[in-house]
Amino acid sequence: MMKKVLFYEAGLPAEVLRVEQVEIPSPGEGEVLIRVTARNINPADIMFIRGMYGLQPHFPSPAGFEAVGVIEDTNGNSGFLKGDRVIFSAIGTWAEYICLPADQLIPAPQGMSDDVACQAFINPMTAYGMLDRAQLREGDWLLLTAGASAFSKLVIQMAKGRGIRVVCTVRSEEQVPQLLALGAEAVVNTERESLPLRVKEVSGKSGVAVVFDAVGGTLGAEALTCLRPKGKMIVYGLLSLKSIPLNSGLLIFRDLKVEGFWLTSYLAELDAAARMKAFREVLTSLGKAEVRVDVAERYPMERVIDAISAFEKPGRSGKILLV
Repeated sequence: MMKKVLFYEAGLPAEVLRVEQVEIPSPGEGEVLIRVTARNINPADIMFIRGMYGLQPHFPSPAGFEAVGVIEDTNGNSGFLKGDRVIFSAIGTWAEYICLPADQLIPAPQGMSDDVACQAFINPMTAYGMLDRAQLREGDWLLLTAGASAFSKLVIQMAKGRGIRVVCTVRSEEQVPQLLALGAEAVVNTERESLPLRVKEVSGKSGVAVVFDAVGGTLGAEALTCLRPKGKMIVYGLLSLKSIPLNSGLLIFRDLKVEGFWLTSYLAELDAAARMKAFREVLTSLGKAEVRVDVAERYPMERVIDAISAFEKPGRSGKILLV
């Protein structure tokens, strides 16, 4: 028997999640059985549980999208051996064991810790994909809302390596020094100062070329005003749970573009060679610690509700893991 997190209806995680004892699955043809060793909690996990994500749960539904683990059993010629460590993204990672097709697995680089490996897919690949879509050039300005998030910290580091100048938003002064140390050129505390005025000041009145928005609502609307003519906003989250009130005149007369980004769609557009190139670049950067990821706290899976409470705590400075 094994522990597995399930929910029987969509809703707030604290109200709907259950940790249950279920049978350990057996791998089918072309599948492997993985003992999951560490799991990452992402905003997408919470949205999925609440029924607000691009994929809808089928009840009773497992939870969790990203993890690392060790192969325990194979069925046929999978290309993997028992004991191999693998990184994967699938519905149902919040379980002690999971069966997955071998072609969905990424070998974990030797020496990469579980802390890093369990968050090596969704955020790093999203950062890679959004920078790819943005087509920013050296010296361009990029504005990030929710600048202290794990995703934004990755983008700051990747952008710095490409000569892209980053300004980001926070709501706590305590978060400012860390983001500047990572490579942000300016950090705007939106509780204390005007975002459009500060962006105009730091960018030499030109505005930013691109905005990556995770928040929506009024902050998203303010971020839109920071774009230079022919600029672009890429929307990838909705932390405020409020849509952006778009200024039609601004869109028309500055010739602005607003588009969405979902990692699932982006990866589906790439051919196999392009996907492997992206995975290789991301994992190499993480493996060499060229790009750093942080962990705030670790919880055993039976304390998943406590872990989600920690995840939702304002001012959190690193990822919450289920181990």
